[in-house]
Amino acid sequence: MQSCEIAIVGSGFAGSLLARVLAVLGYDVVLLERGTHPRFAIGESSTPLANLSLERLGLRYGLVDCYHLATHGRWLAHFPELRRGLKRGFTFYRHHPDQPFENRGLDSERLLVAASPDNSLSDTHWLRADLDHHFVRQAVAAGVDYRDCVDILSADVASDSVHLSVSRNGTAFELRANFLIDASGPGGFLARQLSLTSGLEHTETRSAIVFSHFSGVRLMNDVAPGMPEGPYPDDWSAVHHLIDEGWMYSLRFDDGVTSAGFLLTPQGATALNSSGAADAEALWRALVQRYPTIASAFAEATPLMPIAFQPAIQHRLTRAAGERWALMPHAYAFVDPLFSTGIAWSLRAVERLALAFESTAHHRRVPDSDVLTRYNAALDAEADQIDHVVAGAYEAMTHFDLFAAHAMLYFVTVSFAEVSQRLAPEESVAWNGFLGIGDPVLDPLPRESLRRLRHITRRRGDIGTSDDRRGFAEWVTHAIAPRNIAGLAQPERRNLYPVDFDALIERHALLGMSRLRLLAALPALRGMAPEPPFAYQSVGGRATSLRDRPAPARGRPAPR
Repeated sequence: MQSCEIAIVGSGFAGSLLARVLAVLGYDVVLLERGTHPRFAIGESSTPLANLSLERLGLRYGLVDCYHLATHGRWLAHFPELRRGLKRGFTFYRHHPDQPFENRGLDSERLLVAASPDNSLSDTHWLRADLDHHFVRQAVAAGVDYRDCVDILSADVASDSVHLSVSRNGTAFELRANFLIDASGPGGFLARQLSLTSGLEHTETRSAIVFSHFSGVRLMNDVAPGMPEGPYPDDWSAVHHLIDEGWMYSLRFDDGVTSAGFLLTPQGATALNSSGAADAEALWRALVQRYPTIASAFAEATPLMPIAFQPAIQHRLTRAAGERWALMPHAYAFVDPLFSTGIAWSLRAVERLALAFESTAHHRRVPDSDVLTRYNAALDAEADQIDHVVAGAYEAMTHFDLFAAHAMLYFVTVSFAEVSQRLAPEESVAWNGFLGIGDPVLDPLPRESLRRLRHITRRRGDIGTSDDRRGFAEWVTHAIAPRNIAGLAQPERRNLYPVDFDALIERHALLGMSRLRLLAALPALRGMAPEPPFAYQSVGGRATSLRDRPAPARGRPAPR
């Protein structure tokens, strides 16, 4: 029987990064992958909070590439061969059936929220085939035993170890590990092996997806010209087209490829299927043709892979960790790509588990039960929070004013977290609640917003009265005020929100900082601080700690 200290199943970016960090910490890690790299994956839109996690991982564990991949400018300078897209913020349009998008100037049904002050500090869309493959190669270089083309036949989790029965290219072998991490995604093997029950019935969001990558997609500024200038070019962002049946994402990569997909409510999917859109391509055509401006943007677009359809994308389990095992967020729960929470949440979990193993590296070498209980509780609360934020957005899509107001909850929450983390970094920040969990102001707002929206819409798409909608917007503005450091929810902005350092300075007290202290810290937000030193170094081609915790000195086969 073969053995290792930690077995990780699934070599997407989260599994590979965690494997690499644990190897740097001196653990003997085996990374198991059912397929091969490079391979297609969706979940491509990064955010400032994701970039902060990448930076922290890079600085703490000497993963210099992670630090450089955390902004579009550093990515281009150091890894131009890895494909990516410029993401300056979040763009939203409301479309109506059989009508072109109406340019009503500053009164258009259009919302832009900047996430960075310029291109160099921008977020990125990740071409996952390139980035996941890169992280696997880096894991191998750090000493991780990577094995692809693997089928896991069974897993026996005992009190002192985990036994895996594995088949690779038809050859069976047994693997014993001290700890097992499932990073394989929805419907992962560990949920089946441990008979983990589903918690999906307690969640609110339901959607289907039809998607692909495309060439030849036109810019919105070309098909709907003359719109008032926003804080960044509309298309260099995560573009969201809100439609009657749900919404569409459009993520443009720098090489001209566009990742696009429709997320459909159950009612929207049923209506389209009843109209004769019986397969993925027909469903795509029916949706595109129903909205003239989207149809213009995709008139000459060519899918680069078969258009795919998944009738249900949500999943949720009731446990995320046990004595000898843990699930990464995507294996535990998934809600919807709206607001791009997936990458940031996964990277936060990488940080948490890395810290858990770091703290026990010289002792029992598996996380203590109280740490795993804390991890389980964090993912449980955060999955609920993401669900309520997204469910509220779906509830509000029937009227753009409602949607724009509800979206402010998300943007205030993440902007407050980002600035707080940049100005007052702490080692324990990874354990801070994601998306406002644990914050006495922000934590209850998504659930309350969903309740208020359902009172207006009656859960059947009603838009309510003008007084209802105005009252909801006023409630949001008041509720977020104690954390609104970014100057959001201001009618005079007309739904065009830049990164506003003046508003931040003016609202310094909301961060518990004096004006002078905040001014002194601004270079950290403007990207003017020098590149910091790294806590770990690469010695002789192997990542090692400055505290002399060598990674396993073993040769590894390169991933294909």
